[in-house]
Order: sequence, then C-alpha cells, then structure tokens
Amino acid sequence: MNSIKIIQELERNNNVFKDLLLNCSKEEYLWKPSQNKWCLLEIVCHLVDEEIEDFRTRVHSVLEYPERTLPPIDPVSWVIDRNYLEQNYNAKVDALLNERVNSLHGLQQLKSPKWDNSYSHPKLGLMSAKLFLSNWLAHDYLHIRQILNLKFEYLKYHSGENLNYAGEW
Repeated sequence: MNSIKIIQELERNNNVFKDLLLNCSKEEYLWKPSQNKWCLLEIVCHLVDEEIEDFRTRVHSVLEYPERTLPPIDPVSWVIDRNYLEQNYNAKVDALLNERVNSLHGLQQLKSPKWDNSYSHPKLGLMSAKLFLSNWLAHDYLHIRQILNLKFEYLKYHSGENLNYAGEW
C-alpha cells in the first residue's frame, strides 16, 4: 500500500472513530468487561497520546532527522501516570478527532517525503518513516477492533440476551 492510500485510510478512520465514540453514556464509556481490560475512556486517552507523541512525532522525526534519537514513550504507564480514568470523555474524543485533523494536515503538506529514511532503533533495527506510517494505520485498526469488541461485550452483558443469532463473533 502506498503512502497516499495509507494517509487516506487514516483520514477515513477519523470518521470511524467519530461514529464509534460520540454519544456514549458515562456508563458505557466507563464499563469494562473485566478489571484488566480498558474501557472506552482509557482507549480514547491512549489514542490521543499515541496520535501526538508516538506516530505523528515518529513519522516526522524520521522523515526530517532520521539520525536523532526518538523521544521515549511509555503507553502502558500513561494509563495510570496520566490518570486516564479521571479525564473528560467528550473532551478527549474531541481532542482525538482534532489531533487527527492536525496529523493529516501535516502529512498532506509533505513535499516529496523520503519514506525510506530510517531510524536505527537499538533493539528493533532499522525503522523507516513508511514503517511508522503503516503501523499508525495498523494501530488504528487494532483499536477499532478493540472498540467494536468492547461494544459487543457491553451489549451482550447489558442485554442479557443470547447474541448467537447475529452470527459468530
């Protein structure tokens, strides 16, 4: 898949996130199927932080300064360190949608980007700008699946109905 198509898919996913995440009740966005799973609020906070500090930063850094060390990230600890469960859900959804627009604007403004530029990661080896861009889209898909699964589990739990008639999940 070429970079233009990936960027178009990132743009399309902004609408997917919007449709999946807006108009959720507090009960829905705080509900977890188990203690070790994330609720919608935690997922949204994670997506905002990843949008800004991981994928957007890494793509642009490797395109412009591939020799520079990438800033450290720790998405797992951010859940607690950044008090995800104390954040305002609607404000975070808005932030996610707005930050994606900012990311897309930056990507669309690139002039002849050098997608083959690579950062030499001390453990993972060479990581190209295109690798980061492709993984950005993959990250979207993973969390869209996670959100859909959470919504399915929420429906299953709260309806009390057997959902097998719908098809195999």
